[in-house]
Amino acid sequence: MSNVAIQVRVSRELKQESEQVFANMGMTTAEAIRIFLKQVANTGEFPFQPTAKSPNAKTLEAMAELEMGDGQVFQSTQALFADWEE
Repeated sequence: MSNVAIQVRVSRELKQESEQVFANMGMTTAEAIRIFLKQVANTGEFPFQPTAKSPNAKTLEAMAELEMGDGQVFQSTQALFADWEE
């Protein structure tokens, strides 16, 4: 069976971050992509549930504050920006 090339464009930061993760696992980016594609072929579905990036600690704190009834709520982005200018 002959091999074919797959090209994909990603940001430099994404490439560097993911390469570090793969290196820590003892594999290259190409090997990780081959594993991903093999799992798709084996199972006939996406091999994991895609998720959004988790909020950082400051955002989680602000969300908890709002849930407790504290914090500020603005009716529009204009009102928010006006408050920042004060």
